Amino acid sequence: MKEEQTFTIKQAAMQTGISEDTIRYYEKIALLPLADRKSNGHRVYLQEDINTIRLISCLKKTGMSLEEMRPFLTVSTDADPAEYPELVEHLRSHRETIVNQIASLQQVIDFIDMKLEEGRLRWDNSNDIQEEASEKMKGKTKTKRVSPVQMNYFSVSAKTDMSSTSVRKT
Repeated sequence: MKEEQTFTIKQAAMQTGISEDTIRYYEKIALLPLADRKSNGHRVYLQEDINTIRLISCLKKTGMSLEEMRPFLTVSTDADPAEYPELVEHLRSHRETIVNQIASLQQVIDFIDMKLEEGRLRWDNSNDIQEEASEKMKGKTKTKRVSPVQMNYFSVSAKTDMSSTSVRKT
């Protein structure tokens, strides 16, 4: 029978992007099961442990607290979700919260983009004004250009309403 591959704590940290200290902490608070040990006392992790650390990392990125994660980590990865309707509902609710956060952040990005565009236009216009002044000094006049963005200027509320109905993929 083939022996399952094992990993050191350093390898587990490198594969998951979680520090060795954090992995030890997760073991200490029983979020992760205590790692098996070699005869020299060094921790040994299995692929299942790596997957659990990745799951913790993923849930943490969503803003879920370590205590909220605990019930998800006690369920076997091959378990039928129908057996845990309360966990499924909690995950759906958490997902909805994240979708709302994404939409809200997209509104912020749209607002920032609009402000950056306004600033770029001001910069372009100030260059045009300087060019006009130098042309006038030479006795020539120049027609001021208007960008498509200036022609289609929109209010913040219109931009916000538009982005709340669809989330832009980047």
